[in-house]
Amino acid sequence: MEKMPFRPADTPIVSTLPAVAESTVRSNDWRTGLPTLTGSMVTLRELRASDAPALHAALTTAEVSRFISPPPTTVEGFERFIAWTHRQRAAGEYVCFAVVPHNSETAVGLFQVRSLEPGFGNAEWGFALAEVCWGTGMFVDGARLALDFVFAAIGAHRLEARAAVQNGRGSGALRKIGAVRECVLRCSFLRHGHYLDQGLWTILQDEWHEAKVVRGPRVIH
Repeated sequence: MEKMPFRPADTPIVSTLPAVAESTVRSNDWRTGLPTLTGSMVTLRELRASDAPALHAALTTAEVSRFISPPPTTVEGFERFIAWTHRQRAAGEYVCFAVVPHNSETAVGLFQVRSLEPGFGNAEWGFALAEVCWGTGMFVDGARLALDFVFAAIGAHRLEARAAVQNGRGSGALRKIGAVRECVLRCSFLRHGHYLDQGLWTILQDEWHEAKVVRGPRVIH
C-alpha cells in the first residue's frame, strides 16, 4: 500500500489510504479493458487520460501522501502513469481502477493490484482515496468491488497489502474489510528520510468468499 505500485524505473506512481457480477470461470477479457463495477456508493472503471488533473489534485495533498511513496508531482506525470497502467494491464501483470462517486464523473482515487507471480496466484494491492472521501463508506464499497473482481474474475489466491504501523487509518481500513496482519516488516519503508515499520496484511480467496456468504447483501453505513 505504501510502496505504491509498482512502478517501472522511469514512471512515477501512487498508492494509499485512508458486487462484481460474479463469474465461476476465470477470464482474460480484462487484459483488453477493465469492466465497469458498480457499488452502492461508487463506480470502479478503467483510468482515463482525462482523470489526470483530478487525481493530481486528490492524491498529492500532505495528508493523503503522508504514508505513501511520492505520487507524480504534475498532471503530466499522472498522464504517464495512466498510460503505463494500460500497458501493464494489457501485459496481464497489473490492474488499476479509478474510483468515481455516484452522480459524478470525477475520479477521487484508485485501487490497483499487481501480480507477484504468474497468473496472480499471489498478488499485492494498494489504494488511494481523496481525504474528503475518508469516513464516508466509499473505501469499503470500492474495496469490496475490487476484491470481488480480483478473486472471482482474475482468480487470485492471496492478496497482500502493506501499511505503516504508524498509519492507523490505513490499518483500520484493512481490518474493516477482513484483512489479517501476519507480521511486522521492520524498517521496510523509507519515507521522508526515515525507515518505518510496516504491517503485512493478507486476505485469502477462501476467506473472502466465506466472509461474503456471512456478510450477505452489502450495507454501507
